[in-house]
Amino acid sequence: MLARILQYGQKLLDLRGLTACVRDGRQAPQISAATVARSVLVMMLTRLGSFNALEQTGKGRFWRRFLEDDLPSARTLGRSCVGMQEEQIRQMNRALYARLKGNKALRPPWHGLMVAVLDGHETHATRRRKCPSCLQRKVNTRHGERTEYYHRMVDMLLVGQDICFHLDSEPVRPGEDEVAAAIRLFDRVVEAYPRAFDVVVGDGLYACAPFFNHVNARGKDVLAVLKDEQRDLLKEARELCGQTEPTEHDRDGRHCQWWDLPGCRTSCRYEMPVRVVCSRETCTVERQLDGQAEQQTSVWVWQTTLSPRRAWTVPVVEMGHSRWKIENEGFNELTTRWHGDHVYRHDPQAMRVLWLILLVAVNLFTAFYHRNLKPAVRAVYDTLHMARQILNELCVGVPPHPGGP
Repeated sequence: MLARILQYGQKLLDLRGLTACVRDGRQAPQISAATVARSVLVMMLTRLGSFNALEQTGKGRFWRRFLEDDLPSARTLGRSCVGMQEEQIRQMNRALYARLKGNKALRPPWHGLMVAVLDGHETHATRRRKCPSCLQRKVNTRHGERTEYYHRMVDMLLVGQDICFHLDSEPVRPGEDEVAAAIRLFDRVVEAYPRAFDVVVGDGLYACAPFFNHVNARGKDVLAVLKDEQRDLLKEARELCGQTEPTEHDRDGRHCQWWDLPGCRTSCRYEMPVRVVCSRETCTVERQLDGQAEQQTSVWVWQTTLSPRRAWTVPVVEMGHSRWKIENEGFNELTTRWHGDHVYRHDPQAMRVLWLILLVAVNLFTAFYHRNLKPAVRAVYDTLHMARQILNELCVGVPPHPGGP
């Protein structure tokens, strides 16, 4: 299975040719940066989560067929990643996107608008080690107040009809907030993927005038959760909801009441009129404790620059809920199943490079599973089973003990 997915990557985006262009700044290295990049990509695909774990598979049969050199040691892998450039890895991701888009493998949802979800994620935290790019905060412990060092990334996830694609990532720098990093990420993604998405979706942190104005000026629409921080706009929306009859629909097992309020101009900080959409959703759930049915109601409020002509109420509500894709299929998946929270080497450059290689591996695996395997295979075997098969192929031929054959 590992050989098949790598053959698929070679056919799709010339994986060997792109990795051959990778450089790490070392002068006349015995082991090339291309070999390191291919080894790290295999480590991500097999979800080993450790340079040392990868090094222990060096005597397996797979490496003799895949690498022209010996498998690098754990120390060499870490040292090489420090010198790699992020743009070289981003080029692989752009090539993968271009082929998937050209093959019509990234299809838009039923409403026709491609959504790019922005959100921040804390990759790890420690109180013992730090680097120049570490963010700092004070935490209270039983031993008193201590300084905690952590890294935070802002990711952009493209949400298609049935699969998602990780576009890019940007670290939050010391002394800046998440929105500043998100704007920097958005500008780079718009340059690299100008026609990939139509709407940018974010949580309540992005419901601010600077972000809305910046994204809208680049020709993209914005949709963000409206929370108490925007008290004037939220107050106006609640007043208008009380004066307007909602439209009612049953959708996905929920009874929904929707209020669509275009042209709100409570805040003069926005350079365009914003539209507010409210959704009250009621569903019946069975309590696990006693098996009794219980009704639960949730209220969602979004503000957006989308006009009613471009997207009526139902697409706006669906795009608003698509924000959870980056939590469930993005960060949770990367952390729990792909070791995304592991620090392979505490160096800012290496951490960014390894995170981008992880995104390439996830995108390649997702495309292989959903676009290369037949529906009958996917109906029987899930992604976790495929991951076990990939790891099993890497371990074939590894001696059971150091002195073994």
